[in-house]
Amino acid sequence: MNPAALRAGAALRLPVIPARPLFALLLLFILNACSSGAPAATPMITVTLPAQPSATATPFGPQGTYEATPALPPWDEAPTLVATPVATGVPPAAAPIPRPAGQVSILLLGSDQRPDGGSFRTDTILLLTLGDGFVSLVSFPRDLYVYIPGWQMQRINTAYPHGGFELLADTLAYNFGIRPQYFVLTNFTGFKDIVDSLGGIEVETARALTDQRDGYPNPYTIGPGLVPMDGDTALWYVRARYTTSDYDRLRRAQEVLIAIGRKLLSLDGLNRIPELYSLYRASVETNLDLEFLLQLAPRLHSLDMQHVERYEIGAGQVTPWMEPESGAQYLLPKPDAIQAILQQAVGLP
Repeated sequence: MNPAALRAGAALRLPVIPARPLFALLLLFILNACSSGAPAATPMITVTLPAQPSATATPFGPQGTYEATPALPPWDEAPTLVATPVATGVPPAAAPIPRPAGQVSILLLGSDQRPDGGSFRTDTILLLTLGDGFVSLVSFPRDLYVYIPGWQMQRINTAYPHGGFELLADTLAYNFGIRPQYFVLTNFTGFKDIVDSLGGIEVETARALTDQRDGYPNPYTIGPGLVPMDGDTALWYVRARYTTSDYDRLRRAQEVLIAIGRKLLSLDGLNRIPELYSLYRASVETNLDLEFLLQLAPRLHSLDMQHVERYEIGAGQVTPWMEPESGAQYLLPKPDAIQAILQQAVGLP
């Protein structure tokens, strides 16, 4: 892909964020939403789809200075479904995106699994890349309709429940040419415990949010601006689904992620890696071990004056589509546009 694809409107590139609290991005991440929040019905696209699968349950394993985040511009809202007939089937495998030696990529995953277990999906999928002097973060919408290798065409958020991290990594490699090396996964309870263990966080909200909230008789409103949040409020903020689109939830998830990182920074997180790893290990499932994090710490310190480049796979990289028989709504990826974003995210020109 060349930069012209991005200049043509393929990517929404967000303001840069100071990158010092990157330890938080390795251990913690934000849940997005657990229910569909689909846009209103619109003309349908005719296409034949495989039957919906049943999700396979996977057990879970085991005050400082604050600098406000610059206000973000509005993210893309959900686009209108197009009426042009589209045929879709198993796509060809994407060309691998070259990766510089030593680059580290980590999937940050949030699931909707409840304390009583059962089936779940990974409705938050963010790709963190640590490169030579830079850091990037890419958000993937949960409804991307992709080929899950060895299984079928289906939403990307079903890959992990069906086959764990390896299958989700294979799915990203097959469809978009990029394969992450590591992952971190948590659920609702683990997320709230993490935020509360920090004594709460302060989130720089780009826009006001008014939405329904359990336990409150009237719609609940917060923002814009700096908002203190405990774990329950932060979880509501990133999951609110009645008045906004999935794209807006991607923005809110990144805002909370940055707030967690800043709080850890104020607690001298990079110098307390063993202590914090032990504290949060019970709240997450990951293939990152303590030895690797300790080896990575000098690189994180060296990124103090660099920036996090933030991207989303948004309206410019997908075609909305409704399954005619069930009315289920999906996002058909535009592979070239998505690969153009990912090439930028890994530092390629």
